[in-house]
Amino acid sequence: MQPLVEWHDGLSVGIQEIDEQHKVLVDLLNELYDAIREHHGREASVAILARLADYTRIHFTVEESLMRILGYPEYDEHKVHHESLIAQLQAFQQRVADGDAITFELLHFLRNWLTKHIQEGDTRYTEFFLSRGAQRNWQKKGWLDRFWSGIAG
Repeated sequence: MQPLVEWHDGLSVGIQEIDEQHKVLVDLLNELYDAIREHHGREASVAILARLADYTRIHFTVEESLMRILGYPEYDEHKVHHESLIAQLQAFQQRVADGDAITFELLHFLRNWLTKHIQEGDTRYTEFFLSRGAQRNWQKKGWLDRFWSGIAG
């Protein structure tokens, strides 16, 4: 079956650490899409939505920490975008808790927000991060790779 979001180079910010986290978000969104499309049940969909929301918070915390540490000048504006998505995710989670179904409307909103945020917001910090010493690729894989993989699964 066709995923809701396919990872492609246009979604890469050019920093492996961030790209790997974005891939986890894409995978969780696709997992939620599959659960709804294949009628895995409300409980399964709610659990995946919760994992997506939790991982999104973790990812945003990492990005914001890097922005503060590296002195990113657009930190405040970027944080507002993060807070907006978290508020929207919480509103969707509340609607679901109140009995609403997880709809394709929600999935398409999340897909569009994620891809737009990466392509228009996150790609703007790449050169700044690199100029401050961030590496494009991991120097060696280790516990951090296992950590991100473990959280998503």
